[in-house]
Amino acid sequence: MSAPQYELSEPPTDVISAVKFAPHSDTRLLVSSWDRHIYLYEVASPLNATEGHLLLRVEHRAPVLDICFGEDDDTAYSAGLDQDVNQINLETGKKTVLSTHDAGVRNVVYSREHQLLISSSWDKTLHIHPISSESPTQQFATIALPDKPHCLAASATNLVVAVANKEILVYSLSDLREAALQPNPPDPLPIYPWQHREPALKYMTRALACHPNDTGFAISSIEGRIGVEFFDPSPEAQAGKYAFRCHRVTTDDEDIVYPVNALAFNPVRTTVFASGGGDGAITFWDGASKRRIRHYAGFASSVAALAWSQDGRTMAVGTSPGFEDGKEEIDTSLIRVYVKSIPEGEVKVKAKAK
Repeated sequence: MSAPQYELSEPPTDVISAVKFAPHSDTRLLVSSWDRHIYLYEVASPLNATEGHLLLRVEHRAPVLDICFGEDDDTAYSAGLDQDVNQINLETGKKTVLSTHDAGVRNVVYSREHQLLISSSWDKTLHIHPISSESPTQQFATIALPDKPHCLAASATNLVVAVANKEILVYSLSDLREAALQPNPPDPLPIYPWQHREPALKYMTRALACHPNDTGFAISSIEGRIGVEFFDPSPEAQAGKYAFRCHRVTTDDEDIVYPVNALAFNPVRTTVFASGGGDGAITFWDGASKRRIRHYAGFASSVAALAWSQDGRTMAVGTSPGFEDGKEEIDTSLIRVYVKSIPEGEVKVKAKAK
C-alpha cells in the first residue's frame, strides 16, 4: 500500500527547481521555481487531519534555480538566472544581495558547521560567503573552477562540486572559511581541492547529495545511473565505491532510460537515500547493503526535486514536466508539490529470505 500524501495548494506556476525543509522544523518548507518566486509553506504530515498552506512568496528578477535555509528557520538564501546570491528574511520577505556572479547561479548551499554559504555559477566560479558576526554581511571570496558547475553539495567537513568536464572536486570547508575570512582575500583564492575525482558515471551529472555521516556522497546522471563514492582515499575504501542502473523501463522492444533528477539522504536512517527520476517515480535505496528498499511510481510528471524532513518521516516531492515526452510546451497543471508520509517501515531493509 502506498504511503499517504497530499498536494499543496497554491503551487508554483512554472518548473520547480528545489524543495528544502527547515533545519529545526519538520513543517516549514521552501520551494523555488522558474516562475521567479520562492515559496514558504507550513506543511503537516499526511497522517494528521490538516494540510499545508502558503505563508510567503518572494519575487525575484529572473527564474530561481536553487534555495536553502540558513542558520535558522527564518533565514533563506536563493540564487538563479539574475546572477545574484540573496539572503532572505522569511519573517518580512526582505531580500538582500550578498554577491553577484557574471552568469546564472546554479546552486547555493549553507554549512551550519562552518557558518559558510557557497554559491556556484556558470561563470565557472564559487563565491564563498562567511555568515557570522566576524565578517560583514556582504563579504565574499571567489574560487575559480575548471569548468561550469552542474551540482554542489556539502557534508560536515567537505564541499563537493561536480563540473562539466566530468570531474568531481572535493574542498575542505574549514580551509575555505579560513581563506575567505582574510581581511583582503586574493581574487581568486589560491585554494585547491584536496581531491580530484573522475566519477564512474559516463554522462552528465544531474544530482549530488552528501552522506549525513560525512563518509562520502551519491551522484546521479542523465543516463539513469547512480554512483556511491567515499571521501577516504585509501585503496580499501575506494574499492567499496559502486554504481548501478535505475529509473528505466525495459520492454520487449526497447530500454527506456530516464534522468535521475534528485537525490536525498534520510537524516535519521543515514544509509538510506531516495532518488527521483524522469519516469515520475521515487525509489529508496540502502547504500550499505546496496539494495532497493521501496519504489513509488505513478507521479503524473517528472520528479524534479526531493527533500526529507529532519525527523525522516516526511518527504517533499516537486514534480514538473521534464520534456521526456518530447513536448516543448509545459503543461502547468503537472507542476505540483506533494507532501508524503514515510512510515518507519518504508525505510527499513528487509531481511533476506533464507
